[in-house]
Amino acid sequence: MATPANLAMDGGDPRLSDVTTGGPSKVELAILHAIHDRSTTFEEYIYWAKITRAEEKAADEHYRSMKGPRTVKSTILDRFSTGKIHHVAASDTPAAPLPGSETSNGEEKTALESQAVGNHSGVTDAEWTRASRAVRTAGWGGVFYLITTDILGPFSTPWAFAQMGYGPGVALYTVFGVFAAYSGFQLWNVFMHLDSDRYPMRSFGDAFFRVYGLWARHAINFLQSIQLLLTVSILILSNGQSIAQISKGNLCFVVCLIVFMAAGMIVGQIRTLQRFGWLANIAVWINLLIIFIVMGVSANSAPNFAATQSSFGDSFGPGPIHRYAGTPPNGMASGGNGFVGSLNGLNQAVYSYGGAMLFIAFLAEMRHPWDFWKGLLCAEIFIYTVYMFFGIFVYSYQGQFSYNPVMQGLSPFAWQTATNIMNLVTGLIAAALYGNIGIKVLYTDVFQEMLSAPDLTKKAGKLLWIGLVPLYWAIAFIICAAIPQFSYISGLVGAVCILQFTYTFPAILAVGYQIQKDAILPSEQFDPVTRSTNYVDRGVKRWVRGFKVRWLLNTLNFLYFLGALTTAALGIYSSCLGLMSAFGGTSVATSFGCTNPAG
Repeated sequence: MATPANLAMDGGDPRLSDVTTGGPSKVELAILHAIHDRSTTFEEYIYWAKITRAEEKAADEHYRSMKGPRTVKSTILDRFSTGKIHHVAASDTPAAPLPGSETSNGEEKTALESQAVGNHSGVTDAEWTRASRAVRTAGWGGVFYLITTDILGPFSTPWAFAQMGYGPGVALYTVFGVFAAYSGFQLWNVFMHLDSDRYPMRSFGDAFFRVYGLWARHAINFLQSIQLLLTVSILILSNGQSIAQISKGNLCFVVCLIVFMAAGMIVGQIRTLQRFGWLANIAVWINLLIIFIVMGVSANSAPNFAATQSSFGDSFGPGPIHRYAGTPPNGMASGGNGFVGSLNGLNQAVYSYGGAMLFIAFLAEMRHPWDFWKGLLCAEIFIYTVYMFFGIFVYSYQGQFSYNPVMQGLSPFAWQTATNIMNLVTGLIAAALYGNIGIKVLYTDVFQEMLSAPDLTKKAGKLLWIGLVPLYWAIAFIICAAIPQFSYISGLVGAVCILQFTYTFPAILAVGYQIQKDAILPSEQFDPVTRSTNYVDRGVKRWVRGFKVRWLLNTLNFLYFLGALTTAALGIYSSCLGLMSAFGGTSVATSFGCTNPAG
């Protein structure tokens, strides 16, 4: 899981803001209210989604016809463009007909003509549609970039191969890569049938809100907050190790953590993530440079024996390098022996494919969401290829001494320092982005919704933000300083949080969506005027009927859900054993101590 360059899209779109106050416009406020309107039924979401998809298709066909004959060059340039030229105002796009709606003389009514549900707090239908589509500008090429920059994080891959060996490593990275792509397709399917201009879907929590209700949205947002907090904590720990290595141990390790925490508190005061956009793009290229440097240095120098010995004990001091086709024997895997070591490697594989939490946000930015599968498929194949090549390459040279993060396992001090400095830059950007999103999720879901806190655009909200940022970073610091074991704590976060968003939640979301969709009978028609549906039945009987329609698909998705939960339990178990072993004497690192665990 790499630096989240994609998160620069968050924080509200300036095209929807009130230029006089700088805060949300009446259009944006109306849309935000509609997104979480508990009176909206599942059938209503599906009804408006059909209309939006039809209008997007008409707009895309109109655009293609305006561009003339297609060539390979024009197709590539179009799909990797920013979308500004492609965007067509709602008033300029031929409105698609409502499904099955006809006037008295047999002519089909347009979508806008049929939206008889009030004026939305003084917002006209044209304003509503135009505002909903204002943020939909990305092509599938842009989504490929967003997914890649969000998920691609190969710095733990060599260590994972060192725990599992070549065969199990390739097998697990392949299996988890395939399932990660499958989860992405499930989220795409749900989005296509429940998102619309009238009720835009913008986050992972929104998807669960529409399928399972308000409690599910709160649960998802709560776990998302925990994941983001722990991710910030991991980044403080990783970059604290970098600072300690750069200082050659002249700074107490806990002081190194405090230095990075203080920097994060300062950068974290930026509330609008759009200011991070260009920094996030730079971070991507810096990470690529680190990859190439690590490959070159590891092929021409010995591993960093001091780091492995400090983290994993004397048995990982200077010695011969071993590589294994299968699971390494006892004592030859730094993550534990046999099965436990393989599980710790598996946790890193899970962590490496984390990122599905933001797929809904990517889809919300697309001008033609149907094309999402192209970007997803290309990104997953590219990410998998990088993981296989980089992980196997470095493991082949460093063997059981492969370190996590990999740049701290380089022995030449000059290259180690150079990559550590570059990692500090990208780490600070990543931590600031994750912290920003984490605080916003907590603020909107807890402080605003439950405690009626003021909006962040108000003076009182800004003052609260100033106080929340240092508190958030202080909590993240306490966690990492208390548990200074990077591989195990990152694996624990992968098992507790990331695995759920990438595998468990998409599976159960797909089950709930498919059952409710298939439970709708032909006689159950939604009326857009009264916003009501003439249900034949409700409750358990309806869910059972919906499950039977596609029982095989629902059963497989439910088994996938159970399998993901089991994997999460095993991951938590192995991470806890690893932490117990580390604190039992194999590591020199102690809670709030001065000794650098990376040597």
